[in-house]
Amino acid sequence: MLHVLLGGTFDPVHNGHLRMAVELHELLDGARIHLMPCHRPPHREQPGASGMDRLTMLKAGVASEPGLCVDERELSQDRVSYTAETLRQFRREQGNEAPLAIVTGSDAFNSFDQWREWMQIPQLAHIIVVNRPGYPLAPGEGAAKLLSERSVDSPEALLTAPHGTILSLELPLLDIAATDIRSRVSSEHSIRYLVPDPVWRHIHETGLYGPNTG
Repeated sequence: MLHVLLGGTFDPVHNGHLRMAVELHELLDGARIHLMPCHRPPHREQPGASGMDRLTMLKAGVASEPGLCVDERELSQDRVSYTAETLRQFRREQGNEAPLAIVTGSDAFNSFDQWREWMQIPQLAHIIVVNRPGYPLAPGEGAAKLLSERSVDSPEALLTAPHGTILSLELPLLDIAATDIRSRVSSEHSIRYLVPDPVWRHIHETGLYGPNTG
């Protein structure tokens, strides 16, 4: 089975995140999709919600959804989360021969050669690049060379080796952003149907992201 790590702040998790995870699960022939909230992201602002709140919402959002699971390993580490370190830990658990992939958007992959230990990542996992509207794939020099050397056209190629290839995908994405959700909550506008109902209830009941929470 292919294991796919889908990381993010999930601040909060929304239907766009979850729909993409379901699309990946189905497209990749039943791959196990591990949604992995980071503790402190290295390249973006710090999350507005606590790790516990983000984890609670994520678990509620994926409950009973086949093929999706929550991996909380990065939240248990009180430090910045780096992809290569997480992949090494996952490899120790799954073994060297298990097919493993990470997911990144085209915007993030464009600066992939600025990631910490970026050249080591293809030695640990496949890379799935999801093309985001408004962010055409235009990687920097190092990432472009990597893409030209390792690009594959078929999802089936991810099962023929444990790591080492790059697959670019066009998926039907929902135009939902966590920043917009937080802004809507802060201005006391509805976020119903942008997030799963259990997530909406958690935000509503706890006052998370509200106008008086900072």
